[in-house]
Amino acid sequence: MTVTFFANARLIDPVALTENIGGLLVENGQIKAVLDAGEKPPASANVIDCGGFCLAPGIIDIGVKVSEPGERHKESFRSAGRAAAAGGVTTIVTRPDTLPTIDTPETLEFVERRAQQDAPVHVLPMAALTKGRTGREMTEIGFLQDAGAVAFTDCDRVVSNTKVYSRALTYARSLDALVIGHVQEPILSDGAAVTSGKFASLRGLPGVSPMAERMGLDRDISLLEMTGARYHVDQITTARALPALERAKRNGLRITAGVGVHHLTLNELDVADYRTFFKLKPPLRSEEDRVAVVQAVAEGLIDIICSMHTPQDEESKRLPYEEAASGAVGLETLLPAALRLMHAEMIDLPRLFRALSLNPAKLLGLAAGRLQRDAPADLILFDPDAPFQLDRSTLLSKSKNTPFDGARLQGRVFGTWVDGTRIWEGS
Repeated sequence: MTVTFFANARLIDPVALTENIGGLLVENGQIKAVLDAGEKPPASANVIDCGGFCLAPGIIDIGVKVSEPGERHKESFRSAGRAAAAGGVTTIVTRPDTLPTIDTPETLEFVERRAQQDAPVHVLPMAALTKGRTGREMTEIGFLQDAGAVAFTDCDRVVSNTKVYSRALTYARSLDALVIGHVQEPILSDGAAVTSGKFASLRGLPGVSPMAERMGLDRDISLLEMTGARYHVDQITTARALPALERAKRNGLRITAGVGVHHLTLNELDVADYRTFFKLKPPLRSEEDRVAVVQAVAEGLIDIICSMHTPQDEESKRLPYEEAASGAVGLETLLPAALRLMHAEMIDLPRLFRALSLNPAKLLGLAAGRLQRDAPADLILFDPDAPFQLDRSTLLSKSKNTPFDGARLQGRVFGTWVDGTRIWEGS
């Protein structure tokens, strides 16, 4: 029987929305007690002095792309798992946009085996909603759910055929399966590289109106009213979509929403002179949109912050801006980037971890994401104030396509534990 006591910790509690100095008693991979400062652990406990740094539930990151099968040169479960551990991410929820698409139980089982063999963190796979993510025929949702799929999504491909989509949502509703959607009107968004406006015009880049997001969300909300499905929006990035989201929640629809950390901390001007590492999907938005979305996270209207980890190799990014692939890696930078919001006094740490840990756990029905008795001991110890300058060559991900290369960040992870076992020790 292994007993560990985390002493002198700044405990970040996303349930009570508090932070207090205290201790945490862990036994056999589970939290057994939360102790006040000064309380003594059992004499047999292995004591870890946290030095007054923050001890929080491990991050649960929804929407991570691991490029197995098909593109292991971009990211493998081994490299993604190490990057996650270094970033304080204890659970990754993986996307099905691989080669081939994860749309059969056999492919899903392959992914689960590789993840179990190679990744030190928990890996929960999602499966495609339609076969090949083509939007024409829904997958065998029931069989995939039995094989271990925790959600169903076509990722950034919008199912434009509303009859197919409504049938898939209805079937998912009958199984209480979670559907994750990408809310962009596909015709307006086709070929867009940036958000439309003065900046896009000055750079001569094809843009898309922020209304494309609102239009996509309005359509999906209508389908939710019709089907009653359980639905999560992968990313809300514009102010214009927020009133529709608020009304849908107020009307009792089973809808939650997330946002990628890059859209919370960067804006359209960061593209500057065609910097392709800043090319994302959806594209970066205006500063007004960014601030509105941050406020929505602080207020709880947007439930979840994720990395939208999307590895791309150098050949995919070192192209003219319009031709370059979209996406950025984010497993290691999710926490320090999100801490920018705390340092800017836009959100406090407990609310930040409500979006990083607690709400993702609730969405997926996990016991993790909280510092409570009998919860899994998935934990991170970090200093939110430790400064560093990011050098992308030091990232543990195989791909190095981060927009934060050379950026000055704050927040270092000293330790990551999964089920009470330490899987990362930082300096």
